[in-house]
Amino acid sequence: MRWTILLLPAALMALAGCAIVKNNCGNDAADPLRAFQARAAKYHSIITLPEFETTPEQVAATAEKTITAGNAALDRIGKVTPAEATFANTIAALDDFLFQVGRTSGRLGLIEQTSTNAAVRDAATEASKKLSAWAVGVDYREDVYHALKSFAAKNPKLTGEDKKLFDQTLRDYRRAGLELPPAQRDEVEKMRKELTALETDFQNNVTKAEKSIKFTKAELAGVPDDFLSQIKTGEDEYTVKANVTWHTLSVMDNCSIEATRKKFLAERDNLARAANLPLLEKILSLRDRIAKKLGYPNYADLTTEVKMTKNAATAIKFLQDLKTGLQPKFAAELEQFRQLKIAQTGDPNAQINIWDWRYFSNELKKQKYNVDAEQLRVYFPFQRVLDGMFTIYQHIFGLKFERLEPPYKWIGDLQLYSVSDAKTGEPLGLFYLDMFPREGKYNHFAQFGIIDGKRLPDGNYQRPVCALVCNFPPPQPDKPSLLSHDEVETIFHEFGHAMHTILTRAKYSRFAGTSVPQDFVEAPSQMLENWPWDKTILDTFAADYRDPSKKIPADILAQLKAARLATEGTRYRRQLSFALMDLTLHTQINTANATNTLALSNQKLGEVFLPMMPDTAFIAYFGHIIGYGGGYYGYAWADAIAADMDTVFEKSREGHLDIATGMKLRKEIYEVGDSRDVNESIEKFLGRPRSIAPFLKRIGVK
Repeated sequence: MRWTILLLPAALMALAGCAIVKNNCGNDAADPLRAFQARAAKYHSIITLPEFETTPEQVAATAEKTITAGNAALDRIGKVTPAEATFANTIAALDDFLFQVGRTSGRLGLIEQTSTNAAVRDAATEASKKLSAWAVGVDYREDVYHALKSFAAKNPKLTGEDKKLFDQTLRDYRRAGLELPPAQRDEVEKMRKELTALETDFQNNVTKAEKSIKFTKAELAGVPDDFLSQIKTGEDEYTVKANVTWHTLSVMDNCSIEATRKKFLAERDNLARAANLPLLEKILSLRDRIAKKLGYPNYADLTTEVKMTKNAATAIKFLQDLKTGLQPKFAAELEQFRQLKIAQTGDPNAQINIWDWRYFSNELKKQKYNVDAEQLRVYFPFQRVLDGMFTIYQHIFGLKFERLEPPYKWIGDLQLYSVSDAKTGEPLGLFYLDMFPREGKYNHFAQFGIIDGKRLPDGNYQRPVCALVCNFPPPQPDKPSLLSHDEVETIFHEFGHAMHTILTRAKYSRFAGTSVPQDFVEAPSQMLENWPWDKTILDTFAADYRDPSKKIPADILAQLKAARLATEGTRYRRQLSFALMDLTLHTQINTANATNTLALSNQKLGEVFLPMMPDTAFIAYFGHIIGYGGGYYGYAWADAIAADMDTVFEKSREGHLDIATGMKLRKEIYEVGDSRDVNESIEKFLGRPRSIAPFLKRIGVK
């Protein structure tokens, strides 16, 4: 996923993910980073690294400085008279201001999720709240709005990206309520400030939630010995962390003891329950009230207006049609799982429960398709996968990556790389890698934007910086980190977001990189998940770490593909359950029925997928309900686009290694970002109108 910074209001959200650009790299002319920066200057570009705050006091001071500088910038725009109003001193000046604010918000958001110091993380949370409340107020600066309206009244003849920025800036003011009567507008502003603080708290509670569960070895029967050796805490005591993703998958995919799976899932699905359920009820109520004040039927219609679907009804119909289309396959898969459970338990009336599906999906793959995901890990040592992926992306996108020594490390194994154009040598950006779990760290997988791309007022181009924050299994004393095939897909996906961020050529940061409609943003990365399914691609890096001459056999990969298709109905119905639950909450929950949030979410999840375990609150730990509120459907929507886009590679001369197609993806999708309508970008890459047929084929819908 792409991480969405939550502290900024609607007008600023697309710009979140930037950082202060103080260079603290020393004066050594031979330093590779300084040399990279010097080379960038020849291309009228700027390469910088953020200077991260390392104490609570520095974090608090940064927030204060940002607010002071931001108010001064707004004052300058607000003083522009109607006669003086130009594009440069109104619309473009506001974009410059938002870019500067985003530089702080992106960095503090990353600190909040990655700092090894709990006090610094807490300070970043508080700073985010303070900035958030202030940033909401930015939308309600009447003097700034009047200056922009004065320019608009001149009926300027704008084209291209300038016109898009002009239109969307004025649209954002309307969506913020600037055209409402003052009393109603003030009420919306107050509610939005309250909402952003609640959202920050919700996400922070998700990150902080922890639960350790102790089991005996017998209770963890079937779980790989490698995993057991890492979690042993006593003579016959093994401690599993419900909040760590790879712990969850190790247990739920492999443990043959139903009682253990049930107990573990109950604990995971109640993570953050006490703290987040009351918050979510307030969040959903506020979102609904804000939407209605702004003239929308519900919050989902408010958020989808600026996405590809344009309204909630289109998104819901898309999901419902997929749900119906998948029903025969889903039912057939569940019956196969049930037969496996009958054979294992001897109970002819056995049923597949929510705590069973992962285990029996894995059993089906092993028994029918001879695919054991755990045994395949030996082919995917982390560093070899990383290097192999780098080689592939450098090849198809015409790039060169070089490892640098970070001037500052928030964790000892942090990596930093430069990206440049292989043909011209032009510096394009930088990315960090923070890849393994630790206490207090963001607990999933995401790309964090830190510095966005943007053409600066002096004509130079600010090149982007981003970070991949992941939680892959850590290396052990006697062996490297070994990834599952699913985790290989994940790293290909997340690094796709990094490419989208770094390769941008958009003039304004509002449109740069991944700042595209939320229901498209995942598509370029989801498409890259197909690379690890290509034997030609896998053979370039996948090899047994004990004997690199051993590659994944072709028949094993064929079985892996067959096993994926055999369980795709179940996996995708689960995805649809999240999306329909999200849209249901954001179209049906309001102030009067907010206390029904948990019951309604569990009901919808159970209707689309499998009944939820009684007295559990999955929704309280579902961070996407904040960043993707009313928009989780975008994963499926983007998946349909991604499958269609992948056909361009499939039909090309060199398949997934085709340079011409890779460069077309770079030019038509990554570089333009949202500087033009994404529908146009998609069709330019495809060379034809979009089709949903490749997606339906991939998930097994006839």
